[in-house]
Amino acid sequence: MNILGISGSPREKGNTAYAVKFALEILKKKGFKTKYISLSGKVIRPCRACFKCGKTYSCFQKDDMEGIIDAMKWCDGLIIGSPVYLGMVSGQLKTMMDRCVVMRPNYGNSLPMSGKIGAAIACGNWRNGGQELTLQNIQTFFLQMNMLVIGDGPNYSHCGAAIVGQAKKDLLGLKTVKNVAHNLAAMLKK
Repeated sequence: MNILGISGSPREKGNTAYAVKFALEILKKKGFKTKYISLSGKVIRPCRACFKCGKTYSCFQKDDMEGIIDAMKWCDGLIIGSPVYLGMVSGQLKTMMDRCVVMRPNYGNSLPMSGKIGAAIACGNWRNGGQELTLQNIQTFFLQMNMLVIGDGPNYSHCGAAIVGQAKKDLLGLKTVKNVAHNLAAMLKK
């Protein structure tokens, strides 16, 4: 089975990238095929709401979204991580999410992401610094794509993984990332 990890941070080697790669490494050791995409440096133009994609099943804008869409269609499980920006996902990630509208129109009863499993990671500077709402932003995206959504499961059973400050040093936060990875693996095996 295939798992895609997306870091929605503009920082290529920041805390979000570290946390997403940490989860993917756990899943790789469990035998899953993994891919990692960083939105850092990617050219992703905003959705123009032109609705041309409803007729062509593709966006007229030619940028880095094409490869991201292909990777999303490839995966069985999707981990999306975002830094907390003013209590919500980063602008880069929100723009990516908006452009995924191309996978919604005129597919009948099944969207390309239907039934895939999604898990979220949020990285903030402070405990209670907006991670919960950021996780909910990501989970709302999963639901819009008709995906199944998981949290970090036992023993915490929260909305997902939450990192505070430097990811490498947040042992509790990394424990929630580890739980998300194990929970995603367990759900995919079912």
